[in-house]
Amino acid sequence: MPIPILCFVGRSNSGKTTFIERVIPELVRAGYKVATVKHAGHGFDLDTEGKDSWRHKRAGASSVVVLSKGSLALFADVSDELKVEEVRDRFLDVTYDLIIAEGWKHEGYPKIVIVRDQFGEVPVSSEGLLAVVSNQPVALDVPVFGLDDVPAVAALIIKRFPRRARSEHELDT
Repeated sequence: MPIPILCFVGRSNSGKTTFIERVIPELVRAGYKVATVKHAGHGFDLDTEGKDSWRHKRAGASSVVVLSKGSLALFADVSDELKVEEVRDRFLDVTYDLIIAEGWKHEGYPKIVIVRDQFGEVPVSSEGLLAVVSNQPVALDVPVFGLDDVPAVAALIIKRFPRRARSEHELDT
């Protein structure tokens, strides 16, 4: 069974990242293993000029993996923008319970919309709309939570995306 994907969407600077930062610990306390995928519509550069990984990439490597005890980073060329399920299927192992994606507002993934001023401030596909988190009243047929209702949002996520059973091998890793 593929790892489920839940998107947090909203306009730029609406508080998506902050809310995700607050909901992840709630899920982890409930025993979830969570991966996140962030959409950067305007591109990004994570590697630091002068570092060995930057030098390898600059020399022409299509992919560079940096590995240390407890951490792994991958810098790879992709021919086009990937969908979240392509990232999941190519790069994440099956031990995760949930992928939280920031972005992909026009895709049909289950999603929670973060609204600061008014619903509709950014066009969002209503397909898969699970809930709204807002500082304003919103009249929709989905649960609406305040910006500080993090435990309630986590409870909704836990109900909608139950943790999968772990094998004995996975419990040891």
